[in-house]
Amino acid sequence: MYLHKVEGPRSVTLPDGTVLSRADLPPKETTRWVASRKAIVVRGVLYGLITLSEAKNQYGLSDEEFNSWVSAVAEHGTDALKVTTIKKYRQPKGEHE
Repeated sequence: MYLHKVEGPRSVTLPDGTVLSRADLPPKETTRWVASRKAIVVRGVLYGLITLSEAKNQYGLSDEEFNSWVSAVAEHGTDALKVTTIKKYRQPKGEHE
């Protein structure tokens, strides 16, 4: 088995005990960003699997886009990353239906 040399860890253990590895990250060519892929990238950066600059370069993300993902997860959980619920979570407080 041949392992590619990578900077940083190959895997990290998350607080819930699950292991996140580089193999779990979305492919570099990802263009369809579903909530689960966004969440994996956020977890990868927050728990030190990849750096923020590596994630931005690898996936073509802006600071604003990545920070909006982090904020959405922090405030509402991974459901807030779903395109169908963005409107619900981005309404000003007190205006939820």
